[in-house]
Amino acid sequence: MSNSKKSRKNYFIKAQKYDLLASHYKYIDPNLHVYYYHKHLTALNNAFEVMRAEDLYRKSPSRVRILHAATNAGNVDVYVNETRILQNSPYKTISDYLPLIAGKYQIDIYPTGQLSSTILSQKIQVEPGKLYTLAVSGLDKSMRLIAHEDLPSVPNSESKVRLIHLASDSPALDLAVKDGDVVFQNVPYRKATNYLGITPMSIDLETRVSGTKQSVLSIPHAAFSDNRAYTIYIIGLQDAEPGLEALFVLP
Repeated sequence: MSNSKKSRKNYFIKAQKYDLLASHYKYIDPNLHVYYYHKHLTALNNAFEVMRAEDLYRKSPSRVRILHAATNAGNVDVYVNETRILQNSPYKTISDYLPLIAGKYQIDIYPTGQLSSTILSQKIQVEPGKLYTLAVSGLDKSMRLIAHEDLPSVPNSESKVRLIHLASDSPALDLAVKDGDVVFQNVPYRKATNYLGITPMSIDLETRVSGTKQSVLSIPHAAFSDNRAYTIYIIGLQDAEPGLEALFVLP
């Protein structure tokens, strides 16, 4: 049970108890009757305040965007609850954020201009007041919609970065300073690291097969500005076309 539900339940229990006490003292002790009756009203008001806050929270809009990272899907149309939100979206593109009220949604992705058969059909759960990027990744029947929450808040004058591995034919990856130390270690396919706070800078990076010095993608002149939260998506294919690529994405 969530803290707000526990709090609401406790207030209603107190309100019931004070109502019983107020009724008990109604003809015995008028002062105690008034005292407990006021406590009953206070507990009720507190319970209703919690309910109003819960209702506002449920109605707080979230924002969701779509990243097309499926190498062999071609251009796609994206539908949310049977309403088209993206048309003719090519590989490597990311949409603007779409506001959605918290709840469950049906996401259907079709080849552009076709409605006979989806290439991906999946339900998602959207929590109130959050930012999400939904990445379409994988090949053919292994294609999935992968949701990651975006956290744009950054301490003043600092930066932060995380890595999300969406290269379907690559093993677990390390992100490292070129010819230097590892920044993120052993990131499996479709998994995301936590954000790492960094000093704003420009630096040469590379991705390696995890636990080795084998570089599979060079990322020269990676620039991180202050007050920005970066996600580096590794997309593409290691052993085929299109090749591996690093997408730097901001909320």
